[in-house]
Amino acid sequence: MALSEVSPSPLSHDTVSRWLKSRCFRPKDLWRLVQPSIDKKSPCVLIADDTLIAKTRSKKIEMVHYQYSGNEHDVIAGIGLVNLRCHNLTTVGSIPIDYRIYDKDSDGKTKNTHFSEMLALAKYQKR
Repeated sequence: MALSEVSPSPLSHDTVSRWLKSRCFRPKDLWRLVQPSIDKKSPCVLIADDTLIAKTRSKKIEMVHYQYSGNEHDVIAGIGLVNLRCHNLTTVGSIPIDYRIYDKDSDGKTKNTHFSEMLALAKYQKR
């Protein structure tokens, strides 16, 4: 479903693209945004997940690599995303709390390294 179909006011693809390009979003910005919504007294579990954003029609985009896609059951071109969600066991709701772009060529980190760093940060932020 397109953003224009679910937004309260009409938005064009170009409007959203320009808005996203004008800002730099980092994982700490996500945490700052969602932190008030997390009930630290309720039981929760952390869910680590990796996703491949398919870019099969892309010729040359930074961070696009050939990776295995579980959806496609094949190796395809895409951007790897690893993320961490807090799943509240009382309300049965999940909130994304951290993410990383998986690009081993630029930082030398594996997906497991990213997950370990995100778990350590989540433990620190729980205080």
